[in-house]
Amino acid sequence: MALLGAELLQQNAERVNALNVFPVPDGDTGTNMNLTMSSGVRELRAKPSEHIGKAAEALSKGLLMGARGNSGVILSQLFRGFAKSLASLQEATASDLAAAIQHGVDLAYKAVVKPVEGTILTVAREAAKHAVQYARRNADVFDLIGELHRKAHEALQRTPDQLPVLKQVGVVDSGGQGLVFIYEGFVRYLAELESGQYQDTLFVATEAAMPEEVLMPAPRRDERRAEPISAQARLATEDIEFLYDMEFFINRSRSGKSAMFFDESAYKKALEKDGDSILVIVDDDVIKVHVHSRRPGDVFNLSLPYGELTDIHILNMREQHRDIVEHDAMSVSAADLSSAELLSGQAVSGVAPVQMFERAPYGVIAVAMGDGIAEMFLSSDVDTVLSGGQTMNPSTEDFLKAIDALAADHIFLLPNNGNIILAAEQAAELSESNVTVIPTRTIPQGLAAVLAFKEDESPERNRDWMKGAAEAVVSGQVTKSVRDTSIDGVDIREGDYIGIKEKAIVVSHADLLAACQQLLGSMLEGGGDLLTVISGEEADSELTASICEWAEEQYPDLEIEVQRGGQPLYPYLFAVE
Repeated sequence: MALLGAELLQQNAERVNALNVFPVPDGDTGTNMNLTMSSGVRELRAKPSEHIGKAAEALSKGLLMGARGNSGVILSQLFRGFAKSLASLQEATASDLAAAIQHGVDLAYKAVVKPVEGTILTVAREAAKHAVQYARRNADVFDLIGELHRKAHEALQRTPDQLPVLKQVGVVDSGGQGLVFIYEGFVRYLAELESGQYQDTLFVATEAAMPEEVLMPAPRRDERRAEPISAQARLATEDIEFLYDMEFFINRSRSGKSAMFFDESAYKKALEKDGDSILVIVDDDVIKVHVHSRRPGDVFNLSLPYGELTDIHILNMREQHRDIVEHDAMSVSAADLSSAELLSGQAVSGVAPVQMFERAPYGVIAVAMGDGIAEMFLSSDVDTVLSGGQTMNPSTEDFLKAIDALAADHIFLLPNNGNIILAAEQAAELSESNVTVIPTRTIPQGLAAVLAFKEDESPERNRDWMKGAAEAVVSGQVTKSVRDTSIDGVDIREGDYIGIKEKAIVVSHADLLAACQQLLGSMLEGGGDLLTVISGEEADSELTASICEWAEEQYPDLEIEVQRGGQPLYPYLFAVE
């Protein structure tokens, strides 16, 4: 049932995404639920069991660690309660299943601070209530699941009457639709089972093995036959800028929970700051890295949080060049340097030592989208930046790995997106470390919270100051609409630029400059001393200048700062303080 439910959700993830109320290009309810459910079934495949309690526990664990976004966290809680209820059972009756489904709903409601009716919670609750009542008079499991799906579908159709914004836009709730797809998968499986057409795929591996050449470590440099290159004689040895040729593997599976979420793009950009000839190949839990660098120690420091380093080979290319030019057969190389020597912090053969970190009183983890925004956080007091935002929500496991990788007595999490707060709070609850979530909903709120942080104050005071600073910021963002709609009296056309103040769409206009001006006018209605403009990937320098000139004319006393954020999909983010 779980496998077919996950498959059906995956097939319809884009349909679920399309139901998001806001017409922004990064609506991702379907994506988040799909990634969450996929994580659950991966764990179930890894730990198959005919004991229903153990099977449910495996599914629940996978969902919990892979939970992304509010919809994914709620989905994980539904199955977490389901698993807890069935934990001791080898087999389950219809009554057992109904009670477990109800327990999942109870746990999901507890996880949400302010439950909103007309959402996935409502669909789950009404379906569970009906299932419990149905199981009292009918002991057939097949019929029970059919009724669960039927009632969930009925509840979904009523969500527009319970949540005004859904009725206004003319759609059903996206999270509820995702849950209905999962329940439909349950029903389809049982129908196949009853008809004798079902093939048990739980115990059959379906993931194709990676090509052998990807998994095999590259041959050692000293085992390769060098081809003579006449151009070497024309190159000065000192012109070789990035002299250390490095090859190694990052084995993520050997580090357990300590391995931090791996953002390939951010990792490559970090290597590019002081290196070239970069090659990064990601194969599940094994990452192959090749880079020419001036500072091998920095490369290892960058790589260590992601996993255990293995098969390390380092070649001094200046030394190799001298040998080629001088026709010397002996090549001085650090290729035989052991990983134990490197990781112990010893300086050997000119290789910079890997730094050993002392435990700090505080650590700060922030979520950001765009390399410029990440730099803004890192240049403040943030230790770790997780890549994410509307388009890519970090999972609970991503947060836990980042927490475990920080040697700090107390850690603050800044989700910087309303759709990520639940996953951060779930990670804080599961972590054995002292973790406080500052519920920042926007990038400007996160930046304000970081500026309010004080290293020499108590965790309680820092929490209050950071929350207060975040709440004092008025946040705005501009993006393109992906469909025609009307929300809160604002008529929106597909392709228009929409201005969002906090959580409300306040303007829609075909012209980006006009949209920015009207949004800023709304944001500055209550006054303000400082306007921060954060430009995205699609921002234009001339347009940015025009926005600032307009703001200076309209608000002469306003101080204006411009920062390059590099965020996708949102040409501009604004903050008023």
